[in-house]
Amino acid sequence: MYRALSTGRQKGTPALRRLLSALVIAEHDTQQVTPVTLSAITAAKRLGGDVACLVVGTNCTKVAEELAKVQGVSKLFVAQHESYKGFLPEELTPLVLETQKKFNFTHICAGASAFGKSLLPRIAAKLDVAPVSDVIEIKSPDTFVRTIYAGNALCTVKCEESVKVFSIRGTSFEAAPASGGSASSDTVAPSAPVGLSEWLHQSLTKSDRPELTSAKVVVSGGRGLKSGDNFKLLYDLADQLNAAVGASRAAVDAGFVPNDMQVGQTGKIVAPELYIAVGISGAIQHLAGMKDSKTIVAINKDPEAPIFQVADYGLVADLFKAVPEMTEILKRK
Repeated sequence: MYRALSTGRQKGTPALRRLLSALVIAEHDTQQVTPVTLSAITAAKRLGGDVACLVVGTNCTKVAEELAKVQGVSKLFVAQHESYKGFLPEELTPLVLETQKKFNFTHICAGASAFGKSLLPRIAAKLDVAPVSDVIEIKSPDTFVRTIYAGNALCTVKCEESVKVFSIRGTSFEAAPASGGSASSDTVAPSAPVGLSEWLHQSLTKSDRPELTSAKVVVSGGRGLKSGDNFKLLYDLADQLNAAVGASRAAVDAGFVPNDMQVGQTGKIVAPELYIAVGISGAIQHLAGMKDSKTIVAINKDPEAPIFQVADYGLVADLFKAVPEMTEILKRK
């Protein structure tokens, strides 16, 4: 149910509270929903109320059909307009605000991705509420757990805002089942274009390998690789493991690889079944992005490297010898 109960006080009775309802802002590429959105739906379901999804884009009918089947979603709102091309947060914000004004949700959430981190603070500011970011656990509809100090401490936050606006860490919540749901869908009139900025184009790294944040195996390289050309060692190893390839911030800052490969506090958060860190010292910012991995393997010639403190298996060796040997062994199997 997406309406508010009367909050007027009656003699001898307390004010009735609004029914719990959450709006998940879907992130997608016009073809499919991102994994973090499915995790956000799981988080929203834990609040205990109805869950609706807002799908915005230029041609997102396919995405809406996909989300309608997701278990736990009871309502879809779909808005399509050319001004939503590129998902510019300044264009999406007025639409979210109009939707919130009409349906009065108690919670608004999205994944803690670049998309969510750009959009949710704007929405919170317009609603004059304080957002809660990078949530890893929901204890109750107004109590959230988030990480602080680069993931080295946990903070429990009690949010008393009239509307709770929060982002969730995708690796902390399981993806909602992609089938079994039957949400109804409504078309939402697009808001008037703001026109302050214009989407031109984007250049994405194309790869046949799994997407970094959803891969079951990730091989990451650091400054120890010494150059971008040497990342071929990791690509060859990754091909044998059907793995995604990531990098530390030091490797990205050095220009070895593009920043969409960065794993860490200011990059992508991953939690694969297997994480192989090659030539990565283990700065606290990098550890914050991968320490939830199920099994961590570290290869570094420095036995004092901090990465070994979180590794399940450590190999003190020259990566330029160890990695090719590993690749050859895998090829023979």
